[in-house]
Amino acid sequence: MLIQESLSVQEKLEILSDAAKYDVACTSSGVDRKGKAGTIGNASKAGICHSFSADGRCISLLKILFTNQCIYDCKYCINRSSNDVVRTAFTPEEVCQLTIQFYRRNYIEGLFLSSGVLTSADYTMDLIYQTLKKLREEYHFHGYIHVKAIPGADPLLIEKTGFLADRMSINLELPTAEGLKKLAPGKNRDKILKPMKQIQNGIVTNRFELMEYKKAPAFVPAGQSTQMIVGATPENDYQMMMVAEALYKNYDLKRVFYSAFVPVNQDSSLPALPGGPPLLREHRLYQADWLMRFYGFQAEELLSEDRPNFNVLLDPKCDWALRHLEQFPVEVNRADYFTLLRVPGMGVKSVKRIIAARRSGILDFEALKKMGVVLKRAHYFITCSGRMMYPVKIEEDYISRHLVGEERRSVWDISSTNTYQQLSLFDDTSLSTQVNSGGILV
Repeated sequence: MLIQESLSVQEKLEILSDAAKYDVACTSSGVDRKGKAGTIGNASKAGICHSFSADGRCISLLKILFTNQCIYDCKYCINRSSNDVVRTAFTPEEVCQLTIQFYRRNYIEGLFLSSGVLTSADYTMDLIYQTLKKLREEYHFHGYIHVKAIPGADPLLIEKTGFLADRMSINLELPTAEGLKKLAPGKNRDKILKPMKQIQNGIVTNRFELMEYKKAPAFVPAGQSTQMIVGATPENDYQMMMVAEALYKNYDLKRVFYSAFVPVNQDSSLPALPGGPPLLREHRLYQADWLMRFYGFQAEELLSEDRPNFNVLLDPKCDWALRHLEQFPVEVNRADYFTLLRVPGMGVKSVKRIIAARRSGILDFEALKKMGVVLKRAHYFITCSGRMMYPVKIEEDYISRHLVGEERRSVWDISSTNTYQQLSLFDDTSLSTQVNSGGILV
């Protein structure tokens, strides 16, 4: 389809910001760069001050596509080449102007730039590089930039772009090669994984250069991430977790994002979703991903081939604990750090507080509550000085009945929410929705 060149920048923004809403693989944490004289903006490792849309997606960055024109015909994508939609594209100058204007108005603090593939991978990647080069060198923008690397692009273009961006990402899209072949016939795993490995190697090499030369330019200092679509193909949760674990180990990814499949196209190859997008499944995958990244769990501990999907009524940590009751109850005043991390209701911060406080005296349940331990879950699995908080049967059925009751409210909130309402950067809307660390409504 032809690109509409007569559209105003405002009209392009409305089209290309709306087209970017299904890409969830954007975060702003992981880089710390102070502002300096002669530049605009900065970046903080604590993360950009986020806003959230009604579906929990981060919109604090200026999140746009460079173009929604695409040579690929991925069956799940609204921008696929066979769709009859209005096509347009920014120029590098327009992206720069929008970023600076929105930043000066305090609407945003950074840029998330993705793109369809216009003409070829090299042509599109070069346009993205020229945009970042202009934004950094001509406009002196010193803020956070997350950019998509285009699979199949010249490695030199990806390298040059990596020295201008804070984070780069390449979407895996689907967890298996079979799924990719079925729904995205123009793409393949080699094209996706090759630049992912290049970015990983570039980050490692640059780390050593920075150790020797402090003024050396940083290469993708906030690392790389990817996204997998949940529910478009028949892979189970176990397969998705195994793929995510392999990506973390083999490519040093900062985040794997999970995006519930939204049926935006009519196609016989796509699944029917009478209950709507699988948001609860997405929620469980984020919880499990958190356990792998921060709690020391392995994918095979959480699921197996015999038990390939998460329990929709219990969070993965509680579900694991119920299947390993032989390891409980845990004595809070003696257990080591990693054992305490596996107790439902205890997080990284609360466990660190427990370890520090034990040096000064014996802890009781009141002290644990003040440290942030969620006792309504934890009390089934812990003792303080050999005593439980309440008389509890260490039996799976007994504990699960009580825990499932606590989970039902959050399950209802997730499954019944009006999910994919796109929030405009120009809307003045007060949102009361709370969002957890995985970007999911709670």
